[in-house]
Formats: sequence, structure tokens, C-alpha cells
Amino acid sequence: MPTAQTPSAGRKAAAKKAAATRAKDAIALLKADHRAVEKLFAKYEEAKENDTRKQAICMQICGELKVHMRIEEEIFYPASREFVDDQEIVNEAEVEHASAKDLMAQLEAMSPADEMYDAKVKVLMEMIEHHVEEEEEEYFPQAKKNGMDTKTVGEQMAARKAELTAKMGGPAKH
Repeated sequence: MPTAQTPSAGRKAAAKKAAATRAKDAIALLKADHRAVEKLFAKYEEAKENDTRKQAICMQICGELKVHMRIEEEIFYPASREFVDDQEIVNEAEVEHASAKDLMAQLEAMSPADEMYDAKVKVLMEMIEHHVEEEEEEYFPQAKKNGMDTKTVGEQMAARKAELTAKMGGPAKH
């Protein structure tokens, strides 16, 4: 029955290759990160009164965001500037990162038992939602429309992400 298995195996291999290709596209990689963090925020909201679980999820959110922000700041933002008509979009993204980093540092120094913990996670979530919306609706389309080589940049970003993730002790993704 090797012929019956071959089409299935071929489809799986093709799907895996397509996923790997998408992951190497800068915008696809960033969007995948966005979806992953959105899922983590949803998990946080489901954790309700379980402080241990909430703190673990919050630390995972912060870790994901740190790596994501580093690859954007080190690679994507500099590479994309020349392909973006409105430089304020890039400037605002960088300022939003700084604000999110400040809030993450506060959260990392806190405990879920602290009165302001949930409020700070909520504000971080809202900041990130706003940031993601602007990137996906304004920033990314401009960069792509104006000819940015998202494949080459994506390959650099994927390599850097794997390096950063390994340093943080987590599995490399994308």
C-alpha cells in the first residue's frame, strides 16, 4: 500500500514546507507571533483566581513579547523604514514597545496577589491589541505594497528569534 500512503505523506510534506515558507516571510512570522500572544492573553483571562497559573501565563506573555519586540526593533523596523510612506507609523510602534516594556517590567516585579496585577495585565493586553491592529492594518500593508523583501528579512528574523528563544531557555518556534 505504499501508493496509498504517498499522496497523504506528500500532502503533509507540502503543508510542512508551506508553513516553513510562511514562517520565513517577515510579516507572516510577526502575525504568527501576534496570534500566539492573543491566545496567551485569552488563557490568562480564563485562569481567573488561580494566581500560580496567571503568573506563569503572564511570564510567558512577557517572554514572547520580549523576543517579538527584539526582532522587530533589531531587524524588521530598520529594514522596513524605507518601504513605509508614513514614518510616524514606525516611530509610534517603537514608542508603543517602550511603554509595553515598562509595563512588563512592573508585572515581572509583582505578584498576582498585588491589587494592580490584573489591571496591569489588562492594560498590557489592550496596548498590544492596539499595536497589533496598527501594524497589521497600516504598517505591514505599506511595507509589502512598496516592495519590501519580506522573505529575506523573515529569514533573518527567524534565525534571530531562534537564537533569542534558545537564550531564554524555551523552544525555538517558527
